[in-house]
Amino acid sequence: MRHLVAHRKLGRTTEHRIALLRNLATSLINSKHGRIVTTLAKAKELRPFVEKAITLGKRGNLHSRRLAASYFIGGHAKYRYRLHKKLAVTTIPATAGVAALDKLFDEIAPRYADRNGGYTRIIKLGPRKGDGAEMAIIELVGNEQAIFEQESKKKTGEKKEKQERREREGFGRGFRRFFRRREKQAEAEPAASRGADAESTSETAPGQGGER
Repeated sequence: MRHLVAHRKLGRTTEHRIALLRNLATSLINSKHGRIVTTLAKAKELRPFVEKAITLGKRGNLHSRRLAASYFIGGHAKYRYRLHKKLAVTTIPATAGVAALDKLFDEIAPRYADRNGGYTRIIKLGPRKGDGAEMAIIELVGNEQAIFEQESKKKTGEKKEKQERREREGFGRGFRRFFRRREKQAEAEPAASRGADAESTSETAPGQGGER
């Protein structure tokens, strides 16, 4: 029986399990809408792991930042250098963990300044096709308004663009109608002038009417 067993091993060794949680935490913080889809067991293990990192982010000091860096993959490697064969120093780009750490302290932690815990939410999705594993969404609480604003901005932008495209197309159709009308008029004028010339020549032709 699992009495007094606090965590799940997830079928991995300790090092592998910690690396997995760091990867999931990095993905959750860096995600666009603050949510990821994973198995229910992983989501339940990730929840206290991420919330501890957010608590460190709320403190905001240098010591807390260094402690929080251990919750992300490559969180310490902000500036890394490598010697080339020709002894030239090249900079290795900062990892996703560094981006997650910066986002945690700059954007996410200030959002939860007045909230004492409970920074994440787990939503069950049901079994996965294939192996039947229980799936779930783990997301940051309070991110719904930001998602709604982004979607509303996107919809208004698409609506405005569609209206402008219709106006441009209508403007173009008006020009095309105008030029087609001009072309028809230009074609009709020579035909009318030819008809008038034919009538005048028939009236003045010799041997037709008049005196002999």
